[in-house]
Amino acid sequence: MIGRMDLDRLRPEQKAELIYTQARTELSGRLWRAALGDGASPEAPQQAQSSGPLAANLESLLAVLGRDDAGPTSAMRSGQPVQQAPMPAAANATSPASNAEVVKAAGLGPNAQHQASLERAAQRTGIPTPALAAIVDAEAAKGRDGSWKLYSRNPRSSAAGLGQFLAGTWIGEAERPGTWLNQVARNRGWLSESGKVLKHARSELLALRYDGETSIHATADYAKGNLERLRNAGVEIGKDVDRIAQAAYLGHHLGAGDAIKFLKGGIDDRRAAVLLKAQVGSAAAHARLAQAGDASQAHRQWLLGFVERHIRPERFMA
Repeated sequence: MIGRMDLDRLRPEQKAELIYTQARTELSGRLWRAALGDGASPEAPQQAQSSGPLAANLESLLAVLGRDDAGPTSAMRSGQPVQQAPMPAAANATSPASNAEVVKAAGLGPNAQHQASLERAAQRTGIPTPALAAIVDAEAAKGRDGSWKLYSRNPRSSAAGLGQFLAGTWIGEAERPGTWLNQVARNRGWLSESGKVLKHARSELLALRYDGETSIHATADYAKGNLERLRNAGVEIGKDVDRIAQAAYLGHHLGAGDAIKFLKGGIDDRRAAVLLKAQVGSAAAHARLAQAGDASQAHRQWLLGFVERHIRPERFMA
Protein backbone atom coordinates (compact mmCIF):
# COMPACT_ATOMS: atom_id res chain seq x y z
CA MET A 1 0.00 0.00 0.00
CA ILE A 2 1.38 3.44 -0.94
CA GLY A 3 0.97 5.98 1.84
CA ARG A 4 0.32 9.72 1.61
CA MET A 5 3.94 10.54 2.42
CA ASP A 6 5.16 8.19 -0.32
CA LEU A 7 2.88 9.89 -2.85
CA ASP A 8 4.18 13.30 -1.81
CA ARG A 9 7.71 12.23 -2.74
CA LEU A 10 6.76 11.24 -6.30
CA ARG A 11 7.92 13.38 -9.21
CA PRO A 12 5.19 14.72 -11.55
CA GLU A 13 5.99 12.11 -14.22
CA GLN A 14 5.80 9.35 -11.59
CA LYS A 15 2.40 10.61 -10.44
CA ALA A 16 1.22 10.63 -14.05
CA GLU A 17 2.36 7.03 -14.47
CA LEU A 18 0.60 5.99 -11.26
CA ILE A 19 -2.68 7.55 -12.41
CA TYR A 20 -2.27 5.99 -15.85
CA THR A 21 -1.67 2.52 -14.39
CA GLN A 22 -4.76 2.71 -12.17
CA ALA A 23 -6.94 3.98 -15.03
CA ARG A 24 -5.58 1.28 -17.33
CA THR A 25 -6.50 -1.39 -14.77
CA GLU A 26 -10.10 -0.19 -14.59
CA LEU A 27 -10.44 0.05 -18.37
CA SER A 28 -9.00 -3.43 -18.80
CA GLY A 29 -11.58 -4.87 -16.44
CA ARG A 30 -14.45 -3.18 -18.32
CA LEU A 31 -13.10 -4.29 -21.70
CA TRP A 32 -12.69 -7.84 -20.38
CA ARG A 33 -16.35 -8.01 -19.32
CA ALA A 34 -17.50 -6.31 -22.52
CA ALA A 35 -15.58 -8.80 -24.65
CA LEU A 36 -17.34 -11.67 -22.87
CA GLY A 37 -20.73 -10.00 -23.08
CA ASP A 38 -20.92 -9.33 -19.33
CA GLY A 39 -21.41 -5.85 -17.92
CA ALA A 40 -21.37 -2.48 -19.60
CA SER A 41 -19.52 -1.81 -22.81
CA PRO A 42 -16.78 0.84 -23.01
CA GLU A 43 -19.39 3.18 -24.49
CA ALA A 44 -21.76 2.77 -21.52
CA PRO A 45 -22.82 5.82 -19.48
CA GLN A 46 -20.05 7.38 -17.43
CA GLN A 47 -21.75 6.59 -14.15
CA ALA A 48 -21.79 2.88 -14.92
CA GLN A 49 -18.17 2.95 -15.97
CA SER A 50 -16.94 4.63 -12.81
CA SER A 51 -18.70 2.37 -10.34
CA GLY A 52 -16.99 -0.33 -8.31
CA PRO A 53 -13.93 -0.61 -6.08
CA LEU A 54 -11.37 0.05 -8.81
CA ALA A 55 -13.04 3.30 -9.80
CA ALA A 56 -13.16 4.31 -6.15
CA ASN A 57 -9.44 3.59 -5.95
CA LEU A 58 -8.75 5.93 -8.85
CA GLU A 59 -10.91 8.68 -7.38
CA SER A 60 -9.11 8.35 -4.03
CA LEU A 61 -5.75 8.48 -5.78
CA LEU A 62 -6.71 11.59 -7.68
CA ALA A 63 -7.94 13.21 -4.48
CA VAL A 64 -4.64 12.59 -2.73
CA LEU A 65 -2.55 13.75 -5.66
CA GLY A 66 -4.81 16.65 -6.56
CA ARG A 67 -3.62 18.99 -3.80
CA ASP A 68 -0.27 19.42 -5.59
CA ASP A 69 -0.94 22.30 -7.98
CA ALA A 70 2.17 21.45 -9.96
CA GLY A 71 1.25 17.79 -10.29
CA PRO A 72 -0.39 15.99 -13.19
CA THR A 73 -3.90 16.10 -11.69
CA SER A 74 -4.18 19.88 -11.82
CA ALA A 75 -2.89 19.89 -15.38
CA MET A 76 -5.58 17.38 -16.39
CA ARG A 77 -8.32 19.46 -14.80
CA SER A 78 -7.13 22.66 -16.44
CA GLY A 79 -6.98 21.04 -19.86
CA GLN A 80 -3.21 21.45 -20.13
CA PRO A 81 -1.40 18.60 -21.89
CA VAL A 82 0.19 16.01 -19.62
CA GLN A 83 3.08 13.87 -20.78
CA GLN A 84 1.65 10.35 -20.81
CA ALA A 85 3.63 7.58 -19.21
CA PRO A 86 4.74 4.97 -21.75
CA MET A 87 2.32 2.09 -22.12
CA PRO A 88 3.83 -1.16 -20.79
CA ALA A 89 4.93 -3.35 -23.67
CA ALA A 90 3.10 -6.58 -24.32
CA ALA A 91 4.64 -9.92 -25.14
CA ASN A 92 3.61 -12.64 -27.53
CA ALA A 93 2.99 -15.63 -25.28
CA THR A 94 4.02 -18.05 -28.02
CA SER A 95 7.58 -16.73 -28.31
CA PRO A 96 10.23 -15.93 -25.67
CA ALA A 97 9.70 -12.63 -23.90
CA SER A 98 12.54 -10.19 -24.41
CA ASN A 99 11.30 -6.71 -23.45
CA ALA A 100 12.70 -5.68 -20.05
CA GLU A 101 9.36 -4.26 -18.91
CA VAL A 102 7.70 -7.61 -19.54
CA VAL A 103 10.44 -9.93 -18.28
CA LYS A 104 11.49 -7.94 -15.22
CA ALA A 105 9.44 -8.54 -12.11
CA ALA A 106 8.54 -5.79 -9.64
CA GLY A 107 6.16 -5.16 -6.77
CA LEU A 108 6.75 -8.60 -5.28
CA GLY A 109 7.28 -7.30 -1.75
CA PRO A 110 7.52 -10.28 0.61
CA ASN A 111 7.71 -12.59 -2.41
CA ALA A 112 10.90 -11.07 -3.80
CA GLN A 113 12.66 -14.39 -3.15
CA HIS A 114 10.74 -15.78 -6.15
CA GLN A 115 11.75 -13.00 -8.55
CA ALA A 116 14.57 -14.95 -10.21
CA SER A 117 12.36 -18.01 -10.70
CA LEU A 118 9.59 -15.92 -12.24
CA GLU A 119 11.96 -14.20 -14.63
CA ARG A 120 13.64 -17.46 -15.68
CA ALA A 121 10.25 -19.07 -16.34
CA ALA A 122 9.18 -16.01 -18.36
CA GLN A 123 12.31 -16.09 -20.50
CA ARG A 124 11.90 -19.79 -21.15
CA THR A 125 8.17 -19.85 -22.02
CA GLY A 126 7.38 -16.34 -23.25
CA ILE A 127 4.69 -15.80 -20.61
CA PRO A 128 5.13 -12.19 -19.38
CA THR A 129 6.54 -12.13 -15.86
CA PRO A 130 3.76 -9.83 -14.52
CA ALA A 131 1.14 -12.22 -15.88
CA LEU A 132 2.88 -15.21 -14.32
CA ALA A 133 3.23 -13.43 -10.98
CA ALA A 134 -0.46 -12.48 -11.04
CA ILE A 135 -1.49 -16.12 -11.59
CA VAL A 136 0.67 -17.36 -8.72
CA ASP A 137 -0.54 -14.52 -6.49
CA ALA A 138 -4.15 -15.50 -7.17
CA GLU A 139 -3.57 -19.22 -6.61
CA ALA A 140 -1.21 -19.47 -3.64
CA ALA A 141 -2.33 -19.19 -0.03
CA LYS A 142 -0.70 -16.24 1.73
CA GLY A 143 0.74 -15.41 5.11
CA ARG A 144 -0.26 -12.33 7.08
CA ASP A 145 2.45 -10.34 5.31
CA GLY A 146 1.19 -11.40 1.87
CA SER A 147 3.96 -13.94 1.30
CA TRP A 148 3.10 -16.95 -0.83
CA LYS A 149 2.96 -20.19 1.13
CA LEU A 150 4.97 -22.95 -0.51
CA TYR A 151 2.83 -25.54 1.27
CA SER A 152 -0.50 -24.15 0.11
CA ARG A 153 -3.20 -26.84 0.04
CA ASN A 154 -6.86 -26.70 -0.99
CA PRO A 155 -8.99 -28.61 1.56
CA ARG A 156 -11.66 -29.29 -1.08
CA SER A 157 -9.38 -30.95 -3.65
CA SER A 158 -5.90 -32.32 -4.31
CA ALA A 159 -4.64 -28.86 -5.39
CA ALA A 160 -1.30 -27.99 -3.78
CA GLY A 161 1.71 -25.68 -3.99
CA LEU A 162 2.15 -22.16 -5.33
CA GLY A 163 0.36 -23.08 -8.57
CA GLN A 164 -2.38 -25.12 -6.83
CA PHE A 165 -1.96 -28.02 -9.24
CA LEU A 166 -4.28 -30.98 -8.96
CA ALA A 167 -2.45 -34.30 -8.72
CA GLY A 168 -3.69 -35.41 -12.15
CA THR A 169 -2.73 -32.14 -13.84
CA TRP A 170 0.75 -32.20 -12.29
CA ILE A 171 1.33 -35.75 -13.51
CA GLY A 172 0.03 -34.75 -16.94
CA GLU A 173 2.53 -31.89 -17.13
CA ALA A 174 5.33 -34.28 -16.14
CA GLU A 175 4.34 -36.52 -19.04
CA ARG A 176 3.96 -33.68 -21.55
CA PRO A 177 7.13 -33.35 -23.69
CA GLY A 178 8.91 -30.02 -23.58
CA THR A 179 7.89 -28.92 -20.09
CA TRP A 180 10.24 -28.15 -17.21
CA LEU A 181 8.56 -30.86 -15.15
CA ASN A 182 8.95 -33.41 -17.94
CA GLN A 183 12.69 -32.77 -18.05
CA VAL A 184 12.97 -33.12 -14.27
CA ALA A 185 11.06 -36.40 -14.36
CA ARG A 186 13.26 -37.73 -17.17
CA ASN A 187 16.46 -36.71 -15.40
CA ARG A 188 15.35 -38.52 -12.24
CA GLY A 189 14.22 -41.67 -14.01
CA TRP A 190 10.56 -41.26 -13.11
CA LEU A 191 9.20 -41.94 -16.61
CA SER A 192 8.69 -45.23 -18.40
CA GLU A 193 9.90 -45.85 -21.94
CA SER A 194 6.48 -44.73 -23.15
CA GLY A 195 6.78 -41.45 -21.23
CA LYS A 196 4.33 -42.28 -18.43
CA VAL A 197 5.07 -41.57 -14.76
CA LEU A 198 6.15 -44.74 -12.99
CA LYS A 199 3.93 -45.78 -10.09
CA HIS A 200 6.74 -45.80 -7.53
CA ALA A 201 7.73 -42.22 -8.51
CA ARG A 202 4.32 -40.60 -8.06
CA SER A 203 4.83 -39.53 -4.45
CA GLU A 204 8.18 -37.87 -5.07
CA LEU A 205 6.86 -36.20 -8.21
CA LEU A 206 3.76 -34.81 -6.46
CA ALA A 207 5.92 -33.55 -3.58
CA LEU A 208 7.65 -31.23 -6.07
CA ARG A 209 4.48 -29.12 -6.12
CA TYR A 210 5.80 -27.66 -2.85
CA ASP A 211 9.08 -26.59 -4.46
CA GLY A 212 8.80 -22.93 -5.43
CA GLU A 213 11.04 -23.01 -8.50
CA THR A 214 9.41 -26.13 -9.94
CA SER A 215 5.88 -24.88 -9.25
CA ILE A 216 6.54 -21.54 -10.94
CA HIS A 217 8.04 -23.18 -14.02
CA ALA A 218 5.13 -25.63 -14.18
CA THR A 219 2.67 -22.73 -13.94
CA ALA A 220 4.40 -21.01 -16.85
CA ASP A 221 4.40 -24.18 -18.98
CA TYR A 222 0.74 -24.84 -18.20
CA ALA A 223 -0.15 -21.24 -19.10
CA LYS A 224 1.69 -21.47 -22.42
CA GLY A 225 0.01 -24.75 -23.31
CA ASN A 226 -3.45 -23.46 -22.37
CA LEU A 227 -3.01 -20.25 -24.35
CA GLU A 228 -2.02 -22.27 -27.41
CA ARG A 229 -5.14 -24.44 -27.04
CA LEU A 230 -7.36 -21.37 -26.60
CA ARG A 231 -5.95 -19.72 -29.70
CA ASN A 232 -6.27 -22.94 -31.71
CA ALA A 233 -9.93 -23.07 -30.67
CA GLY A 234 -10.48 -19.60 -32.13
CA VAL A 235 -10.40 -17.61 -28.89
CA GLU A 236 -9.04 -14.10 -29.52
CA ILE A 237 -6.52 -13.24 -26.82
CA GLY A 238 -4.28 -10.59 -28.30
CA LYS A 239 -0.84 -9.55 -27.08
CA ASP A 240 -1.78 -7.23 -24.21
CA VAL A 241 -0.29 -8.43 -20.91
CA ASP A 242 -3.62 -8.00 -19.09
CA ARG A 243 -5.51 -10.14 -21.60
CA ILE A 244 -2.76 -12.77 -21.64
CA ALA A 245 -2.88 -12.96 -17.85
CA GLN A 246 -6.68 -13.20 -17.73
CA ALA A 247 -6.90 -15.88 -20.42
CA ALA A 248 -3.99 -17.84 -18.97
CA TYR A 249 -5.58 -17.74 -15.53
CA LEU A 250 -8.91 -19.02 -16.85
CA GLY A 251 -7.01 -21.88 -18.49
CA HIS A 252 -5.15 -22.57 -15.27
CA HIS A 253 -8.25 -22.38 -13.11
CA LEU A 254 -10.70 -24.22 -15.37
CA GLY A 255 -8.48 -26.28 -17.63
CA ALA A 256 -8.33 -25.52 -21.33
CA GLY A 257 -11.52 -27.41 -22.20
CA ASP A 258 -13.77 -25.58 -19.75
CA ALA A 259 -11.96 -22.28 -20.40
CA ILE A 260 -12.81 -22.54 -24.10
CA LYS A 261 -16.47 -23.16 -23.25
CA PHE A 262 -16.45 -20.29 -20.74
CA LEU A 263 -14.96 -17.83 -23.23
CA LYS A 264 -17.17 -18.97 -26.09
CA GLY A 265 -20.51 -18.63 -24.38
CA GLY A 266 -20.65 -20.44 -21.09
CA ILE A 267 -20.38 -23.72 -19.20
CA ASP A 268 -23.52 -25.83 -18.81
CA ASP A 269 -25.42 -25.65 -15.53
CA ARG A 270 -24.45 -29.06 -14.23
CA ARG A 271 -20.72 -28.53 -14.71
CA ALA A 272 -20.91 -24.93 -13.47
CA ALA A 273 -22.61 -26.07 -10.25
CA VAL A 274 -19.79 -28.55 -9.58
CA LEU A 275 -17.10 -25.92 -10.24
CA LEU A 276 -18.77 -23.24 -8.11
CA LYS A 277 -19.29 -25.59 -5.16
CA ALA A 278 -15.65 -26.68 -5.32
CA GLN A 279 -14.50 -23.06 -5.13
CA VAL A 280 -16.80 -21.41 -2.60
CA GLY A 281 -18.41 -24.31 -0.71
CA SER A 282 -21.97 -25.63 -0.73
CA ALA A 283 -23.62 -22.89 1.32
CA ALA A 284 -22.11 -19.99 -0.63
CA ALA A 285 -22.76 -21.76 -3.92
CA HIS A 286 -26.47 -22.19 -3.11
CA ALA A 287 -26.73 -18.53 -2.13
CA ARG A 288 -25.12 -17.39 -5.36
CA LEU A 289 -27.27 -19.74 -7.41
CA ALA A 290 -30.44 -18.39 -5.80
CA GLN A 291 -29.36 -14.83 -6.55
CA ALA A 292 -28.27 -15.46 -10.16
CA GLY A 293 -31.09 -17.81 -11.14
CA ASP A 294 -28.97 -20.61 -12.61
CA ALA A 295 -25.63 -22.27 -11.94
CA SER A 296 -23.97 -21.20 -15.17
CA GLN A 297 -24.63 -17.52 -14.53
CA ALA A 298 -23.75 -17.80 -10.83
CA HIS A 299 -20.39 -19.38 -11.63
CA ARG A 300 -19.73 -16.88 -14.41
CA GLN A 301 -20.40 -13.90 -12.15
CA TRP A 302 -18.19 -15.30 -9.40
CA LEU A 303 -15.27 -16.14 -11.70
CA LEU A 304 -15.35 -12.85 -13.64
CA GLY A 305 -15.42 -10.97 -10.35
CA PHE A 306 -12.47 -12.97 -9.06
CA VAL A 307 -10.46 -12.33 -12.22
CA GLU A 308 -11.15 -8.58 -12.06
CA ARG A 309 -10.07 -8.37 -8.42
CA HIS A 310 -7.06 -10.66 -8.44
CA ILE A 311 -5.55 -10.98 -11.94
CA ARG A 312 -3.86 -7.59 -12.06
CA PRO A 313 -0.42 -7.96 -13.66
CA GLU A 314 0.24 -4.23 -13.56
CA ARG A 315 1.05 -4.62 -9.86
CA PHE A 316 4.11 -6.65 -10.84
CA MET A 317 5.43 -4.50 -13.68
CA ALA A 318 8.86 -2.95 -13.33
